[in-house]
Amino acid sequence: MITFPNAKINLGLNIIEKRDDGYHNIQSIFYPIPLRDALEVIENKISCDDRITFTSSGIPVPGAITDNLCYYAYHLIANDYLLPNVKVHLHKQIPIGAGLGGGSADAAFFIKLLNDRFELGLAWGEMHNYARQIGSDCSFFITNKPAFAQGRGDTYEAMKLNLSDYYVALIYPSLSINTAKAYSGVIPKLPINSLEQDILNLPLEQWKYNIHNDFEDSIFLQFPKIKTIKEKLYSSGASYASMSGSGSSVYGIFKNKTDLKKEFENYFVWEGHL
Repeated sequence: MITFPNAKINLGLNIIEKRDDGYHNIQSIFYPIPLRDALEVIENKISCDDRITFTSSGIPVPGAITDNLCYYAYHLIANDYLLPNVKVHLHKQIPIGAGLGGGSADAAFFIKLLNDRFELGLAWGEMHNYARQIGSDCSFFITNKPAFAQGRGDTYEAMKLNLSDYYVALIYPSLSINTAKAYSGVIPKLPINSLEQDILNLPLEQWKYNIHNDFEDSIFLQFPKIKTIKEKLYSSGASYASMSGSGSSVYGIFKNKTDLKKEFENYFVWEGHL
């Protein structure tokens, strides 16, 4: 059985305060985009010591199998439900360390795939609970619809936000930014405007003046070429452009279909309909 985990972008990202547990409380809008990996799971009927075997293609996946979020998800569920040994293959197309939630999406879709393939009968809330144990943004991909994110980025409120009339161009400059280091460069503060209300009430063309990703201030100083990408997206006609998450990918939202591969020929470029 095959599934196709998709990426997400952050529409604004406010870092509110540091928590006692070392994490930060944030506010952001998570919006799914149709840049996808491919994930296949089949039952492994050959006797072996490893309950889960993992292979990959496409973008190289770093680390040992025990570091992979799908491996972690399998064993979380196997503690509570009877699962057979499985073979997992991931074709990776979502850039890694880009602020797009690709690893979290793979794990969340893996949970849903195990549930469907082996008829586990997991309730919606159970799948969310497993996903929340894996990563802060992982449970977003269980529902996989536009949502206002709060807390560590693991508490969601559904939003009636529809950008299907627009196109997105996503640029990834092959820079992996450490999330912990990115947070260390931010001074948490309450936002001037309500992100949840503003993004729904303002015309998209006004977002650039009212909606901000708090990571950009310090990340742009460390990596000026990421700032240059954002500026170039605006000069190419974007109605709104922003870094996603803690970077390093930057996206632009356009009224019309784009063809920017020549403009960013040395970078990963993905363009599509929202």
